[in-house]
Formats: sequence, C-alpha cells, structure tokens
Amino acid sequence: MPFYKNKAKKNKANKGAPSEGPVRVKLPKGKEVLGVVEQRYGGGKMLVRCLDGKSRNCRIPGRLKRKLWIREGDIVIIVPWELNNERGDVLFKYNPAAVSFLRKKGYLKDISEF
Repeated sequence: MPFYKNKAKKNKANKGAPSEGPVRVKLPKGKEVLGVVEQRYGGGKMLVRCLDGKSRNCRIPGRLKRKLWIREGDIVIIVPWELNNERGDVLFKYNPAAVSFLRKKGYLKDISEF
C-alpha cells in the first residue's frame, strides 16, 4: 500500500470507475416473498403488499430492529408465519441499485406503480 503525505492524492487514487450495478442480489428462496411496504404502524410493525397478492401485517424481528431502517415504498423480503398466513417477518431490505436490478430482470413487474 503506497504512503501518501497528502490525503487528496490518496482519495483520488482510491476512486475508480463507477460500478454498473450489484454483482449479487439476494433473491427470495422457499417460502420467502417479495413485497412493498405500504404503511408503517410503529413499534417495528408495518403493512406489506406482497407479490402473491396478499397484504400482510409484518414485523421486524428483534435481532434486526436497529439494523433495518424501513420506510414506506421500500422493497423487502418477508417470510409468512406458518400458523397465520396474514402475518410475517421482514428479513431483508433492498437498496436502490438492487431494486433497479430486480426491475430489469422482471421480478417486480407486478408492482409497476412503485
């Protein structure tokens, strides 16, 4: 690693060509479903409209509460509960680059208005 006396040179050296998108995007597996957050209720709960046509009352599990900041309109992966299919847990939130990748690949064609 080269030694730089001037931080401006170091910052210029670290800048590269902008990436053309994410290399890997997490996709839903098994019972996981993509959805859009419609409304925040507070207390880590929200209404999510899923791609399977249902609206579910979802929550953010305790282990992710401080790590996962979600707003209305965000694309998320949820897991429906086994006992009550009208509820679920939020597992993952997509960043804007991953959302554009999902749109380009056709995963979000059912949610064209968002």
